[in-house]
Amino acid sequence: MDGVWNDSQPIYQQLRDKVAGMMLDGAVGEGDPVPSVRQVAADCQINPLTVMKAYQQLSDEGLLEKRRGLGMFVAPGALERLAQSEREKFLTEQWPETLRTIRRLGLSVNDLLQSGDGE
Repeated sequence: MDGVWNDSQPIYQQLRDKVAGMMLDGAVGEGDPVPSVRQVAADCQINPLTVMKAYQQLSDEGLLEKRRGLGMFVAPGALERLAQSEREKFLTEQWPETLRTIRRLGLSVNDLLQSGDGE
């Protein structure tokens, strides 16, 4: 996990999003442990309270669960809940602006599909 942060949102929110991205990318699966608060704080050079706040948010969302004496783990069913939540967030927050840009630029479906061929 890198420690590159921007000023657009609080660090704990960016960290929450990075952990969620790790889940969506398959870097951690259901039942897997996430890095400890101390480890993340040291690696990212941030306050452990910031890490705890990010982990608490993920826990409140039902994505992480604390196992006493063991640490934080990806909760059962977390990946499906997260994927559904991120889909809804994309469709309501990001897609409308993206669609406006596509229309403004006069791009066709073919233009969009051809631009993705480099992947």
